Amino acid sequence: MLKSRATGDDEQFYSIALQIAAAEARRGHRTTAEDLRAAVDEARAVRSRGASVPISFAQPRGELESLIDLKEPELHLKDVVLHESVKEKLNDVIRQQIKRDWLREHGKTPNRCVLFVGPPGAGKTMTAEALAGELHLPLFVIRLESLITRFMGETASKLRLVFDETLKRRGVYLFDEFDALGGHRNATNDVAEMRRVLNSFLQLMEQPNATDSILLGATNHPELLDRALLRRFDSVVEFESPSREQVKALITKYLRPLKYPRLAWKKIVDVAMGLSQSEIARASEDAVKTAILDERDTIRTEDVLRRLNDRREMRDAFSKSKS
Repeated sequence: MLKSRATGDDEQFYSIALQIAAAEARRGHRTTAEDLRAAVDEARAVRSRGASVPISFAQPRGELESLIDLKEPELHLKDVVLHESVKEKLNDVIRQQIKRDWLREHGKTPNRCVLFVGPPGAGKTMTAEALAGELHLPLFVIRLESLITRFMGETASKLRLVFDETLKRRGVYLFDEFDALGGHRNATNDVAEMRRVLNSFLQLMEQPNATDSILLGATNHPELLDRALLRRFDSVVEFESPSREQVKALITKYLRPLKYPRLAWKKIVDVAMGLSQSEIARASEDAVKTAILDERDTIRTEDVLRRLNDRREMRDAFSKSKS
């Protein structure tokens, strides 16, 4: 313990202190154990105070540079409008991650494999950034277009590189459009190579991870995922279209800093219902741009309604083109 302190290895020092706290708790000295844990929490808080991110974020290099994009999180959960059920699941993951040393003292590991499912624009990627922000960790976005190749064995090899990085560098690793990797192994349009890739992914998910890096899968099509994945994920978080209260909260958030004293909220919310978070946010921002260009500091109801209807027309046009 003294050696770790002398060399400046704070995390090792804290880890040993928490092990001592666990030993005291087993002896029945609960007050001493709680005092030690509180002291460690306070020391960590003081160390990170004044810095938005307490660790050094470095862009992946070498072969990983083409596979992983680093994003320094600027959001927290308070910046994202979410259903209460989603908040509860995320707060559970955050609590386990923050107190992961406590869990490891008792031979347990924190939940770290989480699947986000929901329609496009529901806030999955934004929530991934907010989760990283809450934990003061870097967000690493896996570039599937570079990961998946047509050469036999190459995709599985690159996948192992990514997982090896999760063992070395603690962070939040986001696999967006996860169904591209985790599709049914018996799908009719599948090939043997992708079945091997999925098998590799399943095996890599189960390997021990001392850094407790979080693996996030995000998909718009959960029905395409292989059923074996369900038991690998610690938590599945389902995103839904915003409720009436959330619609109003979203619009209010994105209309700032302009004023909106006399908005017909019922009419606005009625028009916005069914649109995604992304569509509502963009419509609100467009309404702000209109007011700015008109040299106004106040948003009118017709500004918001017009932009919301524009988004609905875009969605309808896209649906017609697909059909």
